[in-house]
Amino acid sequence: MTHTITLIPGDGIGPEVTEAVVRILKASGVSIEWEEHVAGLLAFERTGQALPVELVDSIRRNKVALKGPVTTPIGQGFTSVNVGLRKALDLFANLRPVWNLPGVDARFQGIDLVIVRENTEDLYAGLEHEVVPGVVESLKIITEKASSRIAHFAFAHARKHGRKKVTSIHKANIMKLSDGLFIDCVRRAAREYIEITYEERIVDAACMQLVMHPEQFDVLVLPNLYGDIVSDLCAGLVGGLGVVGAANLGIDIGVFEAVHGSAPDIAGKHIANPTALLLSAVMMLRHIDEGPAAERIMQALGTVLIAKTVRTRDLGGTASTLEFADAVCHEL
Repeated sequence: MTHTITLIPGDGIGPEVTEAVVRILKASGVSIEWEEHVAGLLAFERTGQALPVELVDSIRRNKVALKGPVTTPIGQGFTSVNVGLRKALDLFANLRPVWNLPGVDARFQGIDLVIVRENTEDLYAGLEHEVVPGVVESLKIITEKASSRIAHFAFAHARKHGRKKVTSIHKANIMKLSDGLFIDCVRRAAREYIEITYEERIVDAACMQLVMHPEQFDVLVLPNLYGDIVSDLCAGLVGGLGVVGAANLGIDIGVFEAVHGSAPDIAGKHIANPTALLLSAVMMLRHIDEGPAAERIMQALGTVLIAKTVRTRDLGGTASTLEFADAVCHEL
C-alpha cells in the first residue's frame, strides 16, 4: 500500500537531512506519497506564521508526519513550533529510545533506555507574565488528566516491549503539590501493572545516577521540563543528539522528528549527519506497520557505521550528508 505522510523539512540543516532520509526510505521499498509543508523560520518569513494552519490540517488528515529540525528564536520572536504542534494535535507523549548504535563511540556501552516525557503542560504551557518591572512569573501546570495519561502510556509501553521497570522522576520534595500530583498519578497507574517494578527518583539525584550508573534504569517517565532535560542528557550517554530518534504521539497521530537543532552555522554545507532523523523515520515505519523495512534500514545503517569507511564529520569522517545516505542505500 501507499502511505500518505506529511513532510516538514524544517530550517537550517533540516532540508538536507530530510532529503537524505527520504532517499533511504525510497530505497527501502516502502511506498510513500509525501505532502510537504514548511514550518518555523522559513514559514514565518513566507506567511507570517511559524505554524501554518495548512500544515496542522495536513497532519490531522494523514495522521503521520516526519519532521526535520526547526528554528526557535531565543528570548524573542515566535513561539516554539514544536510546542505548538504538540498542543494543537494533543501529542501528549514524547517517546525517545536511547541505545548504543554499533560503531559509534560513546561514554557508555550497553545503554538501553526509554524516556517517556509528558508533552503538553508543565512550564511548557507558556503561561508567563511580568508581575512588576524586573519580576516575571511563569506558571507550572500539572493536571491529574495529563499525568495519569502519560503514566499509563509509560507502563503500557513497558508491558508491550517486555520492559521490567518504570522509574518516575520528580521534585516532589520541594514542589509538593505539582510534582506531588504527578507521582500520585504514576503510583495509581503502577498498581495496574503489577508485573513491572516501579520506583521513584528525585530529578537531581536521578541525573547524577544516570551519568554514573545508567544501566540501573529502564523506562523513565517524567513531566515535561524534566523530560526535556533528561532526554538530552541520556542522548549524551550514547554519542549525542545526532544518534537518537524521537516520536511525539497522541491518540491517533504521530509526528516523528529529529531531536537536534537546525544548526544554521553548517546549513548549506551538506555535512550534517542524517542519522537522528533516520532513526525517527524508522520509528515511523514501525508505527505504520512497515516493520520489515524498518529492520532492513537498521541493518544497513549498522553495516555502514561498523565499516567506518563512510562517516559524516561528527563521527570523525569526511562524507557528505548524501554520501552517507547513499552508503546506506547501497547496503539496502
